[in-house]
Amino acid sequence: MTHWSDADLAKVGAAEELDLESERADGTLRDPVTMWVVRSGDHVYVRSVKGTAGPWYRGVRSRLRGRVAAGGVRRDVTFRPADPGEYAAVDAAYRKKYGRYTSIVEHVLTDRARESTLRLEPR
Repeated sequence: MTHWSDADLAKVGAAEELDLESERADGTLRDPVTMWVVRSGDHVYVRSVKGTAGPWYRGVRSRLRGRVAAGGVRRDVTFRPADPGEYAAVDAAYRKKYGRYTSIVEHVLTDRARESTLRLEPR
């Protein structure tokens, strides 16, 4: 497993949004989906507001590989389902980073959204 460099981790973690392209079975990439991204410790996470039923999430689950771009960083990644033990720290990261969007941030803090938490691991 490859880790984020300190510089890339800082840039991606500070980015307001991330573009995610999941990989199809034939290795081509789907169209990018723009979403919020958070950093917790040395990891980067995304969540689906619609939970595991969300269209982009279902696409990710088919191969667990893709490409992300945020903060000037573009990397091929593996998508790893986060352990439920990571959810509280990810919740806190979402509140801290996006708390100014009070009526929106709550949508990524539901049980449904938590179950779709993915850790992005560079490859």
